[in-house]
Amino acid sequence: MAKLLEGKSIIVTGAGRGIGREIALLCATEGAKVVVNDPGVAADGSGTSAAPAEEVVEEIKKRGGTAVANFETVAEAIPASRIVKMATDHFGKLDGVVNNAGILRDMIFHRMSVEAFESVIKVHLMGSFYVAHAAARLFREQESGSFVHFTSTSGLVGNFGQANYMAAKMAIVGLSRGIALDMARFNVRSNCIAPFAWTRMIDSIPAETEQEKARVARIREMTPEKIAPLTVYLASDRAEGITGQIFSVRNNEIYLFNQNRPIRTLHRSDGWTPEKLDAQLKGAFGPSFTPLERSGDVFSWDPV
Repeated sequence: MAKLLEGKSIIVTGAGRGIGREIALLCATEGAKVVVNDPGVAADGSGTSAAPAEEVVEEIKKRGGTAVANFETVAEAIPASRIVKMATDHFGKLDGVVNNAGILRDMIFHRMSVEAFESVIKVHLMGSFYVAHAAARLFREQESGSFVHFTSTSGLVGNFGQANYMAAKMAIVGLSRGIALDMARFNVRSNCIAPFAWTRMIDSIPAETEQEKARVARIREMTPEKIAPLTVYLASDRAEGITGQIFSVRNNEIYLFNQNRPIRTLHRSDGWTPEKLDAQLKGAFGPSFTPLERSGDVFSWDPV
């Protein structure tokens, strides 16, 4: 059977550990030449190390694949553009980008520093933009290409102490859909995945109550390699026609998320005043308000 990514060149950011590592390995197994990008920072973005990316490249080569390590940060435009340049310099082309890189700086909102908010936005949102923007020009010229961006149910649903992360992950959904709309005419696809997997990125989830501890125990059972197959499929030509979508992977389950659309309407022929709204809005819309749930409240059953 033909390999799904045979002959393709793929960038995977944040590929030194966890989900990114498993994606890079499977991309190579499926025939892709892989740029393994990872500056080797800690989960909060501090420090650097060449070891994580180099170890993944070595593993790919041991398995007979082709890969090159890249240590640039995605959080700045020029370094991010050099990731794309490395792909074209080494492999002569670029066919797909997996925007997986991320950091966490969790803190309850009223105590969150400006730096903690901005640093998470820079890596997740701006990093996804910088790499995608550099690649988009190539994709436009060749009239083909695929983006797979990583969002999170923390953004799609919610979580405590993650206003910065939630803002970035919801914004990535908008970025992905914007790319999908603008570049569909050039045969370029853009989709999002919200992964469930135990990695160092979610090791900070609070687990004080018995219910929270049980939830964390369930997440620990979901390993990063479960995310890779859908990512590889979406990066391949077999996913033609799939664009602008939000998927999720939870162990052996794959979800398709809905996207914002009007669900209720309220009108008056004589217009509105604050008093009229007070008289009618809660009663009309209240039953349809989205509750303040966390991701664990919505996905409350054990994964398959």
